[in-house]
Amino acid sequence: MLVPKFDLFVFDWDGTVMDTTEPIAAGICHAFVALGYKDPGMQIARSVIGLDWRSAILTIEPEFRFDHYDQFEQAYREFYLVKEKEIGIFPGLEDLMRKMKAAGLRLAVATGKSRRGLDRVFAQTGVGDIFEATVTADESAGKPNPLMLQMLAEETGVDIHQMVMIGDTEHDLWLAKNAGCAAVAVSYGAFPKSELVKWKVPVVDDVPQLASALGVDELL
Repeated sequence: MLVPKFDLFVFDWDGTVMDTTEPIAAGICHAFVALGYKDPGMQIARSVIGLDWRSAILTIEPEFRFDHYDQFEQAYREFYLVKEKEIGIFPGLEDLMRKMKAAGLRLAVATGKSRRGLDRVFAQTGVGDIFEATVTADESAGKPNPLMLQMLAEETGVDIHQMVMIGDTEHDLWLAKNAGCAAVAVSYGAFPKSELVKWKVPVVDDVPQLASALGVDELL
């Protein structure tokens, strides 16, 4: 019988569940250039993935004029949404998550996406039924404010100390630290492994390693 290490497994979305890192970063660069700002480059664009849009934009360009926001979002969406249709869940991850759910484990999502964006990728990938609770950046404070995990605790009745946050960025790890829960980092998303290992949390390179870090490797 599987004895879970955690009562709630909370997944980030972009770069953790879905392989969206490169098109998101490219879309950010495209939007800045389209509005006449300096191209931030892919490395900097990747570094803000997971933040809410306002924080991401201001991190890259502190002088950004927010009367340009609607134009920025339009330019980004025109670029990104075409790419998103070609992207899927990281190989093997949907199978693992469905086996976790079938084993009676509880899964949730805490994402920097908007509710509209999360609903869109749920419809595209068909995995929304795996998660019993989800919270998005426009429904909460953005990462790394702990409110996302606090909201999930209230909705699910799970104590934050019995959760684990699974993510690919330092924003996810800060979120977990600020909330007081465990964390596991995946190295295949937006942040390089060299940055993630500094946090002294398990850093995994693939789905089998993730299953082991979560204590569910017997499901594979």
